[in-house]
Amino acid sequence: MPAILAVRDLHKHFPKVQAVNGVSFEVAEGRCFGLLGPNGAGKSTTIEMLEGILKPTRGEILYRGQPLGPHYRERVGIQFQTTALQDFLTVRENLRFFHSLYRQGPRIEELVERCRLGEFLDRDSRKLSGGQRQRLLLAIALVNDPDLLFLDEPTTGLDPQARRNFWELVRDIKARGKTIVLTTHYMEEAYLLCDEIAIMDHGRIIAQGSPQRLLAEHFNDSVLELPLADLGDRAAALGFAVRGDAAERMTADVNDTVRALLDAGVSLARLKIRPRTLEDLFIQLTGASLRSGA
Repeated sequence: MPAILAVRDLHKHFPKVQAVNGVSFEVAEGRCFGLLGPNGAGKSTTIEMLEGILKPTRGEILYRGQPLGPHYRERVGIQFQTTALQDFLTVRENLRFFHSLYRQGPRIEELVERCRLGEFLDRDSRKLSGGQRQRLLLAIALVNDPDLLFLDEPTTGLDPQARRNFWELVRDIKARGKTIVLTTHYMEEAYLLCDEIAIMDHGRIIAQGSPQRLLAEHFNDSVLELPLADLGDRAAALGFAVRGDAAERMTADVNDTVRALLDAGVSLARLKIRPRTLEDLFIQLTGASLRSGA
């Protein structure tokens, strides 16, 4: 599948800070590409260069094989973390305003249906819930019918129902052949939506591939979890690491570990067994310490 976006040896330096230091990757057309990383990793700076907001210190970004130019802004849509909407305007009026800024795009009625805005179309945009506001911002990002859509942490602050509703909208957009570049701090979101992810830290990409392939490359074990009360003071002796009120043990042989726990007289009534997740991988690669701004 051809690359719609190619990034080659991208650097961005600020006074006393090398925010991005030699990043290269390609985004295949019609795919969802996730860029992940802890605070301060360089992902936001990278995204702003991809969006055409920041100029790289060096390196190049190619859209359909060509350097970014005036045509690029007409072919991309951006849903920022925060977008200022016009005060005192309804959802319908905001859509009309942003739609008028472009020479082409789908009919407003199509955007309303696609992003499920009908129930609050005539509501003052200041009175929208978090999920409703994000759906409006998604519609605004689609007003020019972009080939490439940037979603910058679009579900931050949403409740679980609103988040899953938004995921369905993203899947629908991808099914229409659009290419998506997603940043998120929710590892479940990245796993469910992204065909490929790149994990950044300290200005570099430290892992890249499909979520499934990366997990298979880094892990060959499962996680056993028990309430700490069920282990008593034997958690360490039985190979468990304490995590608050619970304890976890990683094992490549679940059956053998379960037999050992039964032999030790441990109750398994509340035992949980789970596969490794993107969150496990993210923490293993980037560390568990809080970063500035976290």
